[in-house]
Amino acid sequence: MTKSFSQFAPAYKDRIDNRLQTIVNQPNHQKIIPAPLAGAIDYGISNGGKRIRPLLVYMIVRALHTDLAHADATACAVELIHCYSLIHDDLPAMDDDNLRRGKPTLHIQFDEATAILAADAMQTMAYEVIASDDLLTAEAKISIISSLASASGPRGMIAGQIIDMDAETRQLSATELENMHRRKTGDLFAFCTEAGAIIGAASAEITLALKQYGYALGLAFQVKDDILDVIGNAEVMGKPQGSDIEQDKTTFVSSYGLNAAIAQLEELKELAISSLAPLGEGSAELIALAEFVVSRDH
Repeated sequence: MTKSFSQFAPAYKDRIDNRLQTIVNQPNHQKIIPAPLAGAIDYGISNGGKRIRPLLVYMIVRALHTDLAHADATACAVELIHCYSLIHDDLPAMDDDNLRRGKPTLHIQFDEATAILAADAMQTMAYEVIASDDLLTAEAKISIISSLASASGPRGMIAGQIIDMDAETRQLSATELENMHRRKTGDLFAFCTEAGAIIGAASAEITLALKQYGYALGLAFQVKDDILDVIGNAEVMGKPQGSDIEQDKTTFVSSYGLNAAIAQLEELKELAISSLAPLGEGSAELIALAEFVVSRDH
């Protein structure tokens, strides 16, 4: 019987939550990191997120029959990068959001300067965590750090964010919209699959297939977000419905229409699932993740 995402995801989520708390609450950190900064970092990583990115790293590693312990540092690192990006996204100079998943955003809970510094700290901590991992070879650590820097830096996630900011003053073409989300979301998803492949010593064929899965999944995630902004439940999502429409943002729904966006979402799911063919029976959890991404309500 095929497992659903809700059956196996909680164990992975508990694992990443515990590992993140261990990193933040290390005795040497508590002695050195000023209490206000430590409190802000803890708040920033304890935001009730779905932890899709670190879960993806774990799922790839398990599919490749490798001990999950070898993935802990990388899973924590990618979530630290993701959390820092959300904190910056919420700042007054960016999206100027007061709520994130039903809770005050970090700059509201603390203050703007603390939010900026906490996010900066999370970014640098991500690379420190990987570099300090005793279970990975030096070659693997260099490859993962290089891949993460590329995916989250000026050619990847940050490029996507600056394109998104530019889009506030004009409507993007369909090609520009896809490029923006490929960088802003897809590159980090693809990093997760590539990092899992590095940890699991996957072949070049499987690594390429997994990266294709990651890009399709990342784009599907964004298309679903755009759809939920139109038809989602604000209480379930923890943020106001229709915020993209109010800000006149270019979205997959505004570009294609709701029905076409829903059809595109289904196509991306099928592309993601078909990319997993080289994994054979080991792809069950990854298929379930793709199903979850397109069916989620928040």
